[in-house]
Amino acid sequence: MTGLNRRRRLAAVAVIALAAVTGSACSSSTDGPSDGGAYLVWDPYPQFADDSEWVALLKKCGTSAGVTVERTGYDTTDLTNKALLAAQQGNSPDVLIVDNPVISTLAEAGALTTTDDNKLDVSAMEKNLLGAGQSDGKTYGVPIGANTLALYYNKDLLTAAGVDPATVTDWTSLTAALTKVKAKGKKGITFSAIGTEEGSFQFLPWFWGSGAQLTSLDSPQAVSALTLWTDWLKQGHAPNSVINNTQTTSWQEFATGDYAFAENGTWQLANAEKLPFAYGTIPVPASAGGPAPAPTGGEFVSIPVQKNTGRYQTSQQLVACLTNADNLLTTDTTLSYVAPVAAVQERQATADPKLKVWVEAVRAAKGRTGDNLGTKYPKISESLWTAVQAALSGGKSPQEALTAAQTAASTR
Repeated sequence: MTGLNRRRRLAAVAVIALAAVTGSACSSSTDGPSDGGAYLVWDPYPQFADDSEWVALLKKCGTSAGVTVERTGYDTTDLTNKALLAAQQGNSPDVLIVDNPVISTLAEAGALTTTDDNKLDVSAMEKNLLGAGQSDGKTYGVPIGANTLALYYNKDLLTAAGVDPATVTDWTSLTAALTKVKAKGKKGITFSAIGTEEGSFQFLPWFWGSGAQLTSLDSPQAVSALTLWTDWLKQGHAPNSVINNTQTTSWQEFATGDYAFAENGTWQLANAEKLPFAYGTIPVPASAGGPAPAPTGGEFVSIPVQKNTGRYQTSQQLVACLTNADNLLTTDTTLSYVAPVAAVQERQATADPKLKVWVEAVRAAKGRTGDNLGTKYPKISESLWTAVQAALSGGKSPQEALTAAQTAASTR
């Protein structure tokens, strides 16, 4: 991409971002480019203060590379906007850690170097996780870890209903389990179907688990997935509250002890240990059996384009340090992430057997912007969650809702 084309593309993307940059960040440095021996790192972890293990790791990696690291932690949305503006203004940080769907936006804007440019070694990374940072055959960063979705279950309710969770391996056996739970006077399953990205995120395991593809929202497979959800509401297996549930409010419903299952993520593991009942986890099942591909959350560590290309070598050392096996284990344990490297995943599962299901789920997972969707994904996702809302509220049949979604996605 020529310098002129890159500036034009950045300007176009940043017009929207310019008005959106508001609020403050939790920071350990002032904004602006790093100079001399100082290297600037931006991350989406404002919850980590200067005395945290995360910041200590950043400083340690800087020392190993012979430089000082100046770190700023931003809210995720604010970070995206600031990263686009910084790229436009030519003062990007040396290392940028962003939510994985943002990588395609920054890459399209010409704001990031590729691993071919910066010589980052991604050979040990799990290919399905690496896919979220790839576009047009190029890789734009390294995953620092991943979270995803699975089904939490209430052991007491399933035992009382005569359900062995090990037998819940496909949609038929799951629906049969929900029927048994309902017969005992309890509630079946809760999830989030809210009309935002959260709703799409939670629907995707069922969508992909049917064999559907995001390039064909109205396929028979896609219709079967949405029909599954609408039938659950009609049959009383899922509450009408799912239409407005976030993943947080859905978890709160599960925590009451009235629901047998809840679709939620690794980020609830700490809360799960506080539940007043025994729990377990199983993968979200695919229609025909086996784990369904669930969407990945988590961040990528990237190296933005710099005017001074001589800085890339040190930036590469910093990223390599942050993502080596030992440091990944520490960081991903802190973030409740599953590591992007198989050997580290095994170490996590050995240290905590409850993570085995999550490792399995992550290995089956997919990036939302994968399959070369890139920046098309947000438009597709909006069409998808709109369809889910229309069908669950009874406004349209699953087929009608998804036909409209495909039309909208094609014209947006």
